This record gives sequence, C-alpha cells and structure tokens, in this order.
Amino acid sequence: LGLPGWPALAEELMVFRDIELVRLTGVPMHFLHLSTARSVELVRAAKADGLAVTAEAAPHHFSLTDECLAGFDPVFKVNPPLREPADIAAIKAGLADGTIDAIATDHAPHAPHTKELPLDQAPPGMIGLETALGLCLAELDMPLAAIVAALSWKPAAIAGVAHRHGRPLVPGEPANITVFDPQLEWQVAPGAMASKSRNTPYVGRLLRGKVRHTVYAGAPVVVDGVARR
Repeated sequence: LGLPGWPALAEELMVFRDIELVRLTGVPMHFLHLSTARSVELVRAAKADGLAVTAEAAPHHFSLTDECLAGFDPVFKVNPPLREPADIAAIKAGLADGTIDAIATDHAPHAPHTKELPLDQAPPGMIGLETALGLCLAELDMPLAAIVAALSWKPAAIAGVAHRHGRPLVPGEPANITVFDPQLEWQVAPGAMASKSRNTPYVGRLLRGKVRHTVYAGAPVVVDGVARR
C-alpha cells in the first residue's frame, strides 16, 4: 500500500516481554486485543506454565483480514491492525480452547469527517458494540454458553466487577441483564444503529443474533432493540 506498516513482530515482542515480567514478578497481566497467531501461542504457553495471564480479542480480529485495506478505506483502520487469514484462524482457535478469555468490542466511534481523511491520517478505530454479538454467533464455532461467558462473566471477573456484572439470574442479584435472540438474522445498516457514529466496516453484512432488551441497574435501557438512552 506504500504506507508504514505495523508488523506482527511488534506486538509479539511486547507480549513476550510482558509474559517474562509476569514470570519474574508474579504480578498478573491482562493482554488487550491480541491480533496475531504468535501472540496466541505465547499466551497459551504462558498459561500452560501456570502464569497469571489473561487475554482478550476483538470481533474485527476474527472477522476481517488485512485484505480489506486494499481499497484504502479508513473505516478498516484499527489498532492493532487487521491481520492475515492465518492470524484470524488462530484467534478463533484461541477463543475456542480458552487461551483467549474474553471478547472486547474495542468500540471506537469517530466523527465522519475524521474517517474521511487519507488512510495514513485518519484515526484508528471502528464502532463494534452493536455488532459484537452477531459477529460472535456468525463467525465462531463455539457453544452459545462459551460465547456468552467470553462476553459477560469472564471479562467481569478479569476487570474485578464480578460482584455487579455477569451474575446469576435469581432474586436478589444485581439487575444488569441482556436479553437476546440467538437465531435472529439481521443486516448491518448504519442508519438503524443506536450509535451516533457510523464508522462500521460491516455495512450490508448479514449477522445472526441480536440484542432485544437490556436492563442496567434495574432500569430498561434497550427495549425491543431500541435504545432508550
């Protein structure tokens, strides 16, 4: 593309370094947005050694490849960048076997004029909150319970908020609840999304699974798929 790159090695060296620091100090480490096959291998080996490491990946890193950037569209510019098909396969495998503990949306809204800049000048990031569940159900070969765990109670535990989020649905528990239809198919249309930003790379893509209702702190904030706040 004639633009400065961000090779996989740049990420992998930092993952290796931080794993060795965990080995030295015993301090837990959480890795954000793994994007390469070697990063997944390093985390898998660290866990096999009994080190206190956890990791997450974003939906765009298991559903889009670097080939999307061939048209120089800044909507596909993210940090870390999109990778090759082998990396996407490794991220999926890492999620399936538990090497990658959580799925994070990396939701990054941007005003339209910023994403209309040339690729090398536009800010990185794409919106991902509303498409995360649908991409997980459409792209990942995992049981539904495992996908929900990676989106809910596992990240809650990592973040230290498991006393409020990802709790059982029983009386007396915090009323932070998401109700979704796992079979509903829908097509991504930016104008129909709740986000004020439109920088989604999935325009026109058919997804499976959609949130119907969300209750936060006992108050409904999404009802029948429409945001109330």
